[in-house]
Amino acid sequence: MGTRAGAPRQDAAAPPPSPEGGAHAVVTTGLTKRFRGGQLAVDGVGLAVPRGSVYGFLGPNGSGKTTTIRMLLGLVTPTSGSWSLLGAPMPGGLARTLPRVGALVEGPAFYPYLSGEANLRRFDAADPGADPRTARARIGAALDRVGLTAAAGKRYRAYSLGMRQRLAIAAALLGPRELLVLDEPTNGLDPQGTREVRALIKEIAGDGTTVFVSSHLLGEVEQMCGHVGVMRAGRLVAQGPVAALREAGAAPRLRVETPDVAAAAAALSRAGLDGVRPGDGEVTAHAGEQPPERICALLVGEGVAVRGFGVVRPTLEEIFVGLTGEGFDVEA
Repeated sequence: MGTRAGAPRQDAAAPPPSPEGGAHAVVTTGLTKRFRGGQLAVDGVGLAVPRGSVYGFLGPNGSGKTTTIRMLLGLVTPTSGSWSLLGAPMPGGLARTLPRVGALVEGPAFYPYLSGEANLRRFDAADPGADPRTARARIGAALDRVGLTAAAGKRYRAYSLGMRQRLAIAAALLGPRELLVLDEPTNGLDPQGTREVRALIKEIAGDGTTVFVSSHLLGEVEQMCGHVGVMRAGRLVAQGPVAALREAGAAPRLRVETPDVAAAAAALSRAGLDGVRPGDGEVTAHAGEQPPERICALLVGEGVAVRGFGVVRPTLEEIFVGLTGEGFDVEA
């Protein structure tokens, strides 16, 4: 069954202000988990998740993402290291902090013959911090938040995959949340379901909630997230704003579309450009320090027929493959 962390302490439409300060919703230092038998699942991870961001926790399956999330939520005890949530040191602050954290770990699980609303009632009733007098309003607000009000009375077994995932997010939102942790929220969904969940995450983040999204889908992270952390074999190999990672990635290359491939390659080499690579109807080279317009003028001056010319920056896929040494799924 999916794990839901957090228990509402008050009934409000927006997350309450944190008593703790700080610019980050999640901070870890040297967070490490070694299981019995010596398996090192997470190795010295140092996360810094800005408040109000949609943070993509990206990595291939088996890279340590879910184990890290379980440690953050107090579900697994770290072997070493420290962490804080919403400014409160953990694990001592779990009792007062988790009511402001919603989480969905390892997929939703509901009673198939109960309606969506009835399933949420069971979640809410199991929460010792929830006031039963306001349960109806709280459940109604959660269903409305994820766009399931019209389907509240429908049995869960009749829900589409996207509706099931939205109901799981509703269960994590049964109360005001400052931080929402979602482990592979679009795993197994069809394209329509993926779009539904992606739009919902953006809407939740737009209301000021920090959203921490674990995924192995590069396209999903690229479309939703402003910040990312990249895991490989239990280690965090890169972290920061997506735009900054793009800038720090592989150097841009010049791309010349031409029928005169050999002549263009020779001209670029004479101009002192490195990494000249002839291709099928094009030549690429490292951009270097020379202005692109000067290179284009040089080619034309030497009689090379230039059909297209531009500076190509590396894709996120190329950057992340360079960081991890392996590919990512790009579907989303």
